[in-house]
Amino acid sequence: MPTSSASDSTAKSAAGGGVQSLERAFDLLERMADAGGEVGLSELSANSGLPLPTIHRLMRTLVACGYVRQQPNRRYALGPRLIRLGESASRLLGTWARPYLARLVEETGETANMALLDGDEVVYVAQVPSKHSMRMFTEVGRRVLPHSTGVGKALLAGVADDEVRALLARTGMPAATEKTITTPDAFLAALEDVRRAGYAVDDNEQEIGVRCLAVSVPGSPTAAAISISGPAGRVTDAATEKIVPVLQQVAADLSEALASSGAGA
Repeated sequence: MPTSSASDSTAKSAAGGGVQSLERAFDLLERMADAGGEVGLSELSANSGLPLPTIHRLMRTLVACGYVRQQPNRRYALGPRLIRLGESASRLLGTWARPYLARLVEETGETANMALLDGDEVVYVAQVPSKHSMRMFTEVGRRVLPHSTGVGKALLAGVADDEVRALLARTGMPAATEKTITTPDAFLAALEDVRRAGYAVDDNEQEIGVRCLAVSVPGSPTAAAISISGPAGRVTDAATEKIVPVLQQVAADLSEALASSGAGA
């Protein structure tokens, strides 16, 4: 987790004309999210470099607004009002990505999706369907466990192995099909394949007869992946060789667009 100091924050505020207390409050919220959503004041002070009285004052304000809540053990957790903001932001990110998904459909012929990692689950936030009569549909807003999906593998490939094991312990690894990976060791081996190859594959693991290819969106403001899905008879190994470079280029272009808009800052 990166660290900062009060003097660094002051310098950035002065240079950018920002409001220092707002910058500090959002920095604390992001640090809480990075820590799993619940932290103590001493942890925040150590990580942020801010003095305890300043953090206490900011947290009191965030609690009063509903963005943070204080637990019975005196630790602080992200609050329920953030859910509405997050859901709205996810929808907007999906809307932003739709032209890029449409380009994927145009160049690959298969249904294109965008998904985010939300807690321990994968949530689909956008889709552009294939023009084929036989095509895949995934309802926008649908939530699935990451171990049986291509987008889940692409998203978790960037997460440390011990964190992945902890996630799998919380969710379990139920078999969606006879080809679903159902053990942590096998799943971690699959993630190593994703890191090495630069893309993830769901080979009949979520639904028999369906193959999915997925890549993460580098530099996305929240962990995101894009994918194509289609019948296994069309998304063959030969097709994969042609589709993966397109997926990777579209993901890079989407990442650049997000960065230039300030969304990835």
